[in-house]
Order: sequence, then structure tokens, then C-alpha cells
Amino acid sequence: MVKLSDKPRLVWACRRGMLELDVILAPFVEHEYDGLSEAHKAAFRRLLECDDPDLFAWFMGHQRTDDAELQAMVEYILERNQVRNQR
Repeated sequence: MVKLSDKPRLVWACRRGMLELDVILAPFVEHEYDGLSEAHKAAFRRLLECDDPDLFAWFMGHQRTDDAELQAMVEYILERNQVRNQR
């Protein structure tokens, strides 16, 4: 498992190879990550360890993860991106 502890590694990990995921994750890590609590940062890093098909299904609303912490992070990312895009 890669330790995703510094921002450049996180930015790199957000480049998933799926445009739909890239446009969700990259802006979030750029604009929101630094303001997260340590617990939320850990949840975000854990989310990045998930497989792309799962992430795609969760972010597109086709499925929900059984992990409440990850589901909350998915919802938070979508919410923050939406708020930022409305400005």
C-alpha cells in the first residue's frame, strides 16, 4: 500500500485514468483537502485506495458503499464540488 501522506502524492493518486473520476477528485484535493480534519483526511486517503469501478459507481450514484465513513466522504466530495461550481 502506498502511503498517501503528502499533497503531491495525493494529487497524483487522484489521476485515475477515468475522466469522470479525475474531474471529481482533482478539484477536491486541490481546493478542499488542506481544510479537512485529520480523520477526514484519513478517510479521503482510504477512499483513494478503492478500485475505480467502485468509485465510479459511488460517485455516479449507481451504488452506495457499505462503509459509512467512505459513503460520507463521497457525499461530502460531491457536495463541496457542487458548491464550488456554483460560485
